[in-house]
Amino acid sequence: MILNDKHQDIRTPPNVHNLSGTVRRVGVELEFAGLSSEQAAELVADSFDGTTRPIDMPFVLSVADTKWGEFQVELDTQYVHPEKDLGDILEESSLPVSKEDIKTVRNLNSYVRQHWVGKALAGVVPTEIVTPPIPWDELGELEILVEALRAHGAKGTDDGVVYSFGVHLNPEIAREDVDYILAVLRAYMLLSDWLRDEIHVDLMRKILPHIDPFPKEYAVKILAADYAPDLDALIKDYFAMNPTRNRELDMLPLFKHLAPKTLAKLTDDERIKARPTFHYRLPNMCLSDPGWSVVQEWNRWVAVETLAADEDTLRRLGDSYLANTKSPIGEWLKEVRLWLENLTNP
Repeated sequence: MILNDKHQDIRTPPNVHNLSGTVRRVGVELEFAGLSSEQAAELVADSFDGTTRPIDMPFVLSVADTKWGEFQVELDTQYVHPEKDLGDILEESSLPVSKEDIKTVRNLNSYVRQHWVGKALAGVVPTEIVTPPIPWDELGELEILVEALRAHGAKGTDDGVVYSFGVHLNPEIAREDVDYILAVLRAYMLLSDWLRDEIHVDLMRKILPHIDPFPKEYAVKILAADYAPDLDALIKDYFAMNPTRNRELDMLPLFKHLAPKTLAKLTDDERIKARPTFHYRLPNMCLSDPGWSVVQEWNRWVAVETLAADEDTLRRLGDSYLANTKSPIGEWLKEVRLWLENLTNP
């Protein structure tokens, strides 16, 4: 299976529609450096005939009126979106300060953020473009934006040692039943090593915790032939061994959408936003590679969905994985690649 050609056709997933019968959509998150939020928002607006709107200048802007809806562009750092500003800290302190003093400090803090901090951090921390949900068969149009980012000097994962930037895909689910969700999870466990090998995941991204692999013990648990949980049990088992958002395939947003009360008993992390999507976080943002595209990463994801939809092969590969958990990874990759080759050349 050839998955490295930028101009390849977009692959069709086994389930093209959602529960409502409309074409499934995919949200995409693009991280990069070298451009401010304002510059990136202008590129989005130019690429898709949108209108920029300030939200928290100069760090957060939206681009409205595109054919898909509203993009959001922001400098993705806690330093420019702090939970408390200097005025809050001063007000909560025991120092003898007046309301006027606090107001003056807040104004100064705001001025510094707007005029200095954003410019200083634009080359160090990622600017992030979050797309609206896009029909999967229109993802190729994002190449217009990717090329614009390249042309204007945006820096991707491979442009610097500290650039641990990524691309997140949020494919809308096709169904809500536990059998479907578990099949995708199982397929991902079986293809995770292949995905990491194909993507050549950046070293810094491997070191940092954001895309940690699933524990092998969890893979063994859910790949067992007799593992047949209901949705609540699936969520509880997942969280017991993955009590974090930092997984290469973060299932917590989907679980919060499907069973909010169950997840609420396990965590009160407000950063988890309910979404009817898989949250796939593994790909690099390869702006310095002219052969790279978002479609390439989508096509790799479709391999996961294709395996999930093939019940017999999913079971066969699952049994093989369980029987060879101590075998070298190279041997497992050979078996996965053989399946992929047979898939395209029956």
